[in-house]
Amino acid sequence: MYIEIKQLHSIFAYLPLALLIVAIVFNAYSWLSQKSFTKTNKLTSLLGMVSVHTQFVIGLILYFISPLGVSNLSGDAMKDAQSRLYVLEHPFMMIIALALITIGYYKANRATDDTSKYKKIVVFFSIGLILMLTRIPWSAWF
Repeated sequence: MYIEIKQLHSIFAYLPLALLIVAIVFNAYSWLSQKSFTKTNKLTSLLGMVSVHTQFVIGLILYFISPLGVSNLSGDAMKDAQSRLYVLEHPFMMIIALALITIGYYKANRATDDTSKYKKIVVFFSIGLILMLTRIPWSAWF
């Protein structure tokens, strides 16, 4: 079961990254073009946020069943860069990114003018994406 969830987490990771990029680019383009905020803008943002939440749930399951996850949490793991990445840095950074993306989505929904909606989505989603990209274990992907 561990191998299957690990593969699912690795394969599914491309979808949230792609959907976040689409949401950022589409909303930035609409913002710069001074278009009104439409259902499509909201849908692209929602799909980006939901895919990140789904990936987080898969990762959370993996964190508890993986030998590199919570069972590896020790002082020795903190001394090894790769173990520290899997045990602490990757999960912690993904939680922060998830929180920022979620906050950006909900702040955009509560904003009253279109410019504010675009700004919140573009800024919060971009920061979340950058944080995610900094702590992806790239060596495991390639």
